[in-house]
Amino acid sequence: MSRGFVKEDDQEEAPIIPPRAALPAGETNYVTPNGLKELKNEEEALIEERANLDKQNDTERRRAQAVIDGKLKLLRERISTARLLKPDDQPADEVRFGALIELLQNGNKQEFQIVGVDEANVKKQKIAFVAPIAKAVTGKKVGDKVDFKLGEEIRKLEILKITY
Repeated sequence: MSRGFVKEDDQEEAPIIPPRAALPAGETNYVTPNGLKELKNEEEALIEERANLDKQNDTERRRAQAVIDGKLKLLRERISTARLLKPDDQPADEVRFGALIELLQNGNKQEFQIVGVDEANVKKQKIAFVAPIAKAVTGKKVGDKVDFKLGEEIRKLEILKITY
């Protein structure tokens, strides 16, 4: 049948699925134990949300289900590619994935943890391992000083403390 004979109401637009946090091509999807737990909790919440969709309006239910299914597909891809790195397996005297770092930046103390891209949250002081500052301090030890280029500015970083 030609599209000319289809009611406009039957022509649903494809739902827009928000993308997951960016993981650069070729990068391994490292996750902390907490990050993996959060991904699995998110999956459970989406499955529950899908099961409890409003059954009254069929069109709205189909649209909502398509969005949830799209989110689940992206999430399950992330979970299936996740490579768990346990903080206990990292060298305690060196900045690596999962480390909680205290550093001095231009005279100001800062603290953050290096985590996976899905777990990263600046408000919780968690930055992704692919972030420039995380890359700058990875492999460094307490007392090491690093020149960190931020745009045209070069900031001096000093590693004060590393914990896992």
